[in-house]
Amino acid sequence: MPRGMGWGRGRRRKMRMIGFIPQVKHFYPALPPMVPPKPPVFMTYEEFEALRLVDYEGLTQEEAGQRMGVSRGTVWRALSSARKKVAQMLVEGRELIILPQGNEAPRMEIKED
Repeated sequence: MPRGMGWGRGRRRKMRMIGFIPQVKHFYPALPPMVPPKPPVFMTYEEFEALRLVDYEGLTQEEAGQRMGVSRGTVWRALSSARKKVAQMLVEGRELIILPQGNEAPRMEIKED
């Protein structure tokens, strides 16, 4: 097959293990009625999961990477991006929408009786 025809560049993205699918996926600011809305900020489930594991649950990036099935560096990138998006949402008064990216899989918890 000729180069650049249908296969895309690089490797396929690895599946991310997500332990928590957010129930609330849309946050919006309470702006005065005369203020025009700004474009929303979009966050992926991967970014949300990294933010939840590190900042909410207090795990290290290494531990979060093990839970998500990715490297610490991948967690660092997702976490950095998520933090920037949350700050942008708060400072600029933008909507935040959390969307799946298509490469997430729910992590199955094994419960022992």
